[in-house]
Formats: sequence, structure tokens, C-alpha cells
Amino acid sequence: MARARSSSKQSRAQPQQPRQNGGHALPSKLARYLDPEASWDKDQLLDAVHWIRQALGLLCGLLWGAVPLVGAVWIALFLAISTGTIYWYYAYLLKIDEEEYGGHGALLQEGLFASFTLFLDSSVQFGSLLRSSLVEQTSGSLLTMSARRDSPEQV
Repeated sequence: MARARSSSKQSRAQPQQPRQNGGHALPSKLARYLDPEASWDKDQLLDAVHWIRQALGLLCGLLWGAVPLVGAVWIALFLAISTGTIYWYYAYLLKIDEEEYGGHGALLQEGLFASFTLFLDSSVQFGSLLRSSLVEQTSGSLLTMSARRDSPEQV
């Protein structure tokens, strides 16, 4: 028992070395998404594709809402950006065999509807918020100018 105690004290006293995985230190969770040598199971890859697409939907929605880009051309551009980014991610960055994960169709449609919904909602909501605050500021200054104009001048 004394030996067990002394060995546990020694193991606590020694600084722990980072574990090695194929010559590399264990990557952070975020770095794993950019590592072409990482192993993926189907659910993990589909989750990664889903959340990347959600981030793109929110980012593009905020941008489209701020700039007021409206119409079918801009919606089609979002779909092209979203699909192209996902294709680039799994085909060129991760260099995976898409057939192991259900083919191009399964990977490219993963999270598409949710992302499209998030894109439309964030675009409309953010655009409305910006424009309504601008209208309030403009109408407030116009009312102030109108009140000054209508008030009798003091002599």
C-alpha cells in the first residue's frame, strides 16, 4: 500500500506530456474540422456540414439584410455559395471519399433547408430592424424640424 501511495504521488508530481497521435499533438476540437487526416464517421461529418451551413446561412442573411439585397438572384447566389462551400469543404479540404458518407447528394443536402430558413429569417429580420431604426431616426428629426418651423417665433 505504501508503494501505491508513493507511485501515485510521483505521477502527480510529474508534469503530464501531451499525448501523441501519429506524430502530432492532440488537436483541438476546432482544428479537427480542418484536418484532412482526421477520421470521421458518417454522423460526425454530417453534423459538421450541418453546422457549417448554419453559420453560412446566418452570416449571409445578416449581410444580405444589411445591404438590402432582395430577389431571386440573391437567393440563388446564397444557395450557390452555401453548396459550393460545403463541396469545397469535404472534397478539397478534408479529401474524403463521398461515397462512404452517402454520396454527393447526402452531403450537399445536409442542413440545406434549415440553413435556407435561417438565411431568409435573419435577412428579413435584420433588414427590417435596420430600416425601422433608420425610419425612426429620420422621422424623429423631421418632426423636430417641423415643430420648430410651426412654432411662433419669439421676439
